[in-house]
Amino acid sequence: MKPVGLRHNGGVSLSFQPLSPLDGRYASQVQELSLYLSEAALNRARIKVEIEWLVLLANKELFGKDRYITEEQARRLRMAADYFSDADVAKLAETEARTHHDVKAVEYFVRDKLTEIEREDLHELAHFAATSEDINNLSYALIIKDAVNKVWLPKAKQLLATLSELAHSLASVPMLSRTHGQPATPTTMGKEIAVFASRLDRQIKRIEKTEYLGKFSGATGTYSAQVVAVPGANWPELAKELVESLGLKFNPLTTQIESHDWQAELYSSIAHFNRVLHNLATDIWSYISIGYFTQIPVKGATGSSTMPHKINPIRFENAEANLEISNALFDVLAATLVTSRMQRDLTDSSSQRNIGVAFGHSLLALDNIAKGLTEIEVAKSVMAADLSENWEVLTEAIQTVIRAEVIAGRSKISNPYDVLKDLSRGKRLTREDLADFIVKLDIEKAAKDRLLALSPKDYIGLAAKLAQL
Repeated sequence: MKPVGLRHNGGVSLSFQPLSPLDGRYASQVQELSLYLSEAALNRARIKVEIEWLVLLANKELFGKDRYITEEQARRLRMAADYFSDADVAKLAETEARTHHDVKAVEYFVRDKLTEIEREDLHELAHFAATSEDINNLSYALIIKDAVNKVWLPKAKQLLATLSELAHSLASVPMLSRTHGQPATPTTMGKEIAVFASRLDRQIKRIEKTEYLGKFSGATGTYSAQVVAVPGANWPELAKELVESLGLKFNPLTTQIESHDWQAELYSSIAHFNRVLHNLATDIWSYISIGYFTQIPVKGATGSSTMPHKINPIRFENAEANLEISNALFDVLAATLVTSRMQRDLTDSSSQRNIGVAFGHSLLALDNIAKGLTEIEVAKSVMAADLSENWEVLTEAIQTVIRAEVIAGRSKISNPYDVLKDLSRGKRLTREDLADFIVKLDIEKAAKDRLLALSPKDYIGLAAKLAQL
């Protein structure tokens, strides 16, 4: 692309600059995705598909034994995809400028490779009986599968491992819960983090089970051109062999396009993962805001441009924003790709060009949360102080023990919930307040002693064990 001059009022001219922050400010954090989800990566995959189809057809002797491609010739052809270079990217761009068609440019590129190995006799076998979508659906499946399995999933699993380790290390660290934003039954920080780890793990397992589908059945999914050209061949079997040789699952019944349902399912699963991650980011942010986590100062870093004391939780805020942008794109992709007017329209072609952007913002969020977790530490003293100031949270325990005593026939106290509600609602209770109340209860001594020994920091049930699951 020729650089475009940008003129400002002062007369200063700038060369073309990245429009997307993924290609500018955050490029170093997401650049690995460009190996799989860029335009160049898509063209590399197209070349691979074209060549594998060509080699398969030639070596099935559908057009005579003298059309056979030797192992050495096949190796040299495959090098076009394996060693796809910047020069090849430029060459394809020049060809597309003439053809005004990206897949046709790839076909001509493959023809040139046939010329290089002195197999001009196979020129017409390049892109034989294929529609552009035969090439594109397989190419997208290949690059998305690689991006998910080689970049996104490893990053997601790495974060999951970090969260699991954090959950285990903080399994027994008690803290005051907040339901509806109000003080509630205590838990442990480890158990709360373990909940997120479990939720994320479940979504990762769903994503790992993704079926990457592909078709190669012509202009309307009927093999019409193939059957007319070579009536005796088993075209569905040939198509299946090609698709499965690429590590994809064959879809035998389609229109011109592979219906993209698998893509919609994948994007919905990743969006769900993103939403759980977004929930984690907002909770960590909230714990920072009430002092349960302290932020570790980074030497030389600035929090606020005017308030020197501040350390802003920017990692988690950045993650929130990027997850929202990612999901906006994934949601649109999932909704758009499942619909095609009759046998074919091009809405999918335009929308699929943004797949890398959706993954990029998700990857950026994963990176920020992972870094953010290394920049905080738990403030046990703050959590302990909060627990010691909220003895009223034990009223749940007291009324439940009374209920158990009543059920067992060891007490006749009526409506224990209402009794504790009258004692505590809208009030702050001290240890002494509760002790005086418990001593006067008409319950057995063992139950009374159990309640007298209880404190907010001990009222965590099985939280520590749950955090280790």
